[in-house]
Amino acid sequence: MNIHLTKSQIGLDGVPAAETVLSHVDGERGELIIAGEHVGSLAAKSSFEGVTARLWNGASTTALSEAHVRASLGVARERAFARLPELLPATQGMGIVDGFRAAVAGLRAEHGLEHEATIVGAFPVIAGALVRRAKGLEPVAPDPSASHAADTLRMLHGRAPATREITALDAYLVTASDHGMNASTFTARVVASTQADLFAAVTAGYCALTGPLHGGAPEPVLEMLNAIGSRERIQPWVDAALARGERMMGFGHRVYRVRDPRADVLKTAVEALASNGTDLPFAAEVEAYIRSALRKKNPERPLETNVEFFTAILLDALTIPRQAFTPIFAVARAAGWTAHAREQQRTGRLIRPSSSYVGAMPKASGD
Repeated sequence: MNIHLTKSQIGLDGVPAAETVLSHVDGERGELIIAGEHVGSLAAKSSFEGVTARLWNGASTTALSEAHVRASLGVARERAFARLPELLPATQGMGIVDGFRAAVAGLRAEHGLEHEATIVGAFPVIAGALVRRAKGLEPVAPDPSASHAADTLRMLHGRAPATREITALDAYLVTASDHGMNASTFTARVVASTQADLFAAVTAGYCALTGPLHGGAPEPVLEMLNAIGSRERIQPWVDAALARGERMMGFGHRVYRVRDPRADVLKTAVEALASNGTDLPFAAEVEAYIRSALRKKNPERPLETNVEFFTAILLDALTIPRQAFTPIFAVARAAGWTAHAREQQRTGRLIRPSSSYVGAMPKASGD
């Protein structure tokens, strides 16, 4: 007998797939908790190394300090840089997003380093090398004594970043480090549930992230802002786009029914970068008018600002190429992917959902 599921059930909306201590998303209240802290307070007081330590501690029985994680990631970045001659040949002829996937798939265990550190440490090294190669430049060797955020910027740009730049990227890395059972995290946990290693799980997670319905929204935000162009064009451009039924980039979320809590965290980080040439007042006016227009269009449940709106502005202000937005997202989310994969492996349970068959049935014998 066929069992017909609702659209929500088919998409697994609201269906728990695992128990976790790592993060919690409440879409109705607009709440994100990472490792026991609201994302806003966590970003205000913690570095990426600090939140990574919290996530890894939650996923294992070993207590790691922030200092230990920082030292491990420094060593891991050095090891990854030494392996670039092995990793980069597989990326020839590829763009930054696809090249990153190919290089990540080539990662393997490093003697004396936790797999988690090997992965998270390698990500900014690979991203930096691919960005610089696209510009015809040689990769920059990491500085193991620097913070993860500072070294990421240094390897991307080939210069020492300003303090405000480091602070802004660190806030982004913390904010994007984990986000409940999103598509890429679920993918990583499914692979980990087969007892495949962390390298396979994280590679699969990144593949899921590259899809435009998951990690591909920040770049279109900048395209929208560029298309609007000036304050005088905000109202007519938005009104015309909505009349055509177009989607407003950076607004609405599959889970959040109110404002995405990460948007305010990143807006604060962007404000500190306004002196980098970022036209924050213009972006803020665009955001305000779109929110107003969406409330008029659907007063019962208007679409609210999501994390991609200010992610795009922040990464652009840091002069990170748009083609590298997805790999930089992965630099942050690798902390969550590794923690979730390890947590899933500890349960020892294979994730094996069922499906509802709606195809043709074989004819009964004798018909």
